[in-house]
Amino acid sequence: MGSQEVSNVDWRGKHVTVAGLGVSGIPAARVLHGLGAVVTVVNDGDDERSRAQAAELEAQGIAVRLGDGDTLPASTELIVTAPGWKPGKPLFAAAAEAGVPVWGDVELAWRLRGQDGREPAPWLAVTGTNGKTTTVRMLASILEAAGLRTAAVGNIGVSLLDAVLGEETYDVLAVELSSYQLHWAPSLRAHSAAVLNLAPDHLDWHGSMEAYAADKGRIYEGNQVACVYNAADPATEDLVREADVEEGCRAIGFTLGTPGPSQLGVVDGILVDRAFVQNRQKQAQELAEVGDVNPPAPHNVANALAAAALARAFGVEPAAVRDGLRNFRPDPHRIEHVADVDGVAYVDDSKATNTHAAEASLAAYDSLVWIAGGLAKGATFDELVTGCAKRLRGVVLIGADRALIREALARHAPEVPVVDLDRTDTGAMSEAVREAARLARPGDTVLMAPACASMDMFVNYNKRGEAFADAVRARAAESV
Repeated sequence: MGSQEVSNVDWRGKHVTVAGLGVSGIPAARVLHGLGAVVTVVNDGDDERSRAQAAELEAQGIAVRLGDGDTLPASTELIVTAPGWKPGKPLFAAAAEAGVPVWGDVELAWRLRGQDGREPAPWLAVTGTNGKTTTVRMLASILEAAGLRTAAVGNIGVSLLDAVLGEETYDVLAVELSSYQLHWAPSLRAHSAAVLNLAPDHLDWHGSMEAYAADKGRIYEGNQVACVYNAADPATEDLVREADVEEGCRAIGFTLGTPGPSQLGVVDGILVDRAFVQNRQKQAQELAEVGDVNPPAPHNVANALAAAALARAFGVEPAAVRDGLRNFRPDPHRIEHVADVDGVAYVDDSKATNTHAAEASLAAYDSLVWIAGGLAKGATFDELVTGCAKRLRGVVLIGADRALIREALARHAPEVPVVDLDRTDTGAMSEAVREAARLARPGDTVLMAPACASMDMFVNYNKRGEAFADAVRARAAESV
């Protein structure tokens, strides 16, 4: 299917199984039912919430089977799965044996574009281990500054199904895609796409780093104009080389250094474009200043360059890149400055749920006290500690897997003071901030970049970040 072709499936009477009651499953079931499909939802859980959701769907004429997500319903012609369901589930093995295709919510949205006769909006797509949400929101801000009707969709913001089927029309969509979503989206063909970086993550789901990278690389398949890669991460460029793209599609790199031809980069504090100019061998177009990026931490400047590359691939003028970056405000818990107390800056990067994200935020500060720990998800910490050891004033450890970080610190930064809080209750954060304040000196930064998931102590990383911010504000009130 070409990138602007639309699929005109006749859904009437088609037997579709939707796997999972959740943020993608329930809308998919309703949309398919509305198109005339015979829909059955299967779900692993059978709790009070699931039963309430099932009752609502059943009232609309949609069948639901709770507590049985592994059995393929008879007559199934298609499965539409929630992105988080692992490929190894028995349901999918049964589907493969029966020759039943499996789509994710992204694939369904892609296939439903143009069903109402409207010209479908092109997709500018972003994936990567870290930085996806920020980059997509930066991209949407740039597109808006260019006067285009757009939305940040996919893994964030507006649901893709709403974006392609809703009443509002768009000129272009800024689409965040996870590796899970890409795994189940074989037909997706973006206008242009970016892979920001690759680091081990979700390997329990994908089975190997190779499989994880391959799913990320699916975002480049069939690209029309630009495959944007990270010049500092050769694995992303390798994925471009392996992709089957439309004739004329270009590889566009971004770098924090001086850009070569067909790259965007940084020269004397200026973001410049040597890709979308008439003479890229000799010319460079100024786009914005590093100070226009909020916050101007190195990894966030890289996000801005990737967003700018996708916008420029779509024909956006330089002034809109600058204005869009100036207008952008980052989401909470992403290198968010909370307060200065007694000459020490307190920064919340609770979104740093893996080592790659933590490495990026740790690199942004010269002298810091690091609050870390949580659920390691199989990660190791030696490389992370080695890279930041010289900048550490001290470390405060919390969470279930803190011993893994403590052992890495003992191996690679034995001189750094470490406070090991033997607690996994939510109140531990207040003690962590107190201990960090004790270790810090004026001019330092106390950085909460856990390098781990939050679910051992908190509902999610947002709640963890809020607990940190509350503890910092309480300390600020005490120091007045």
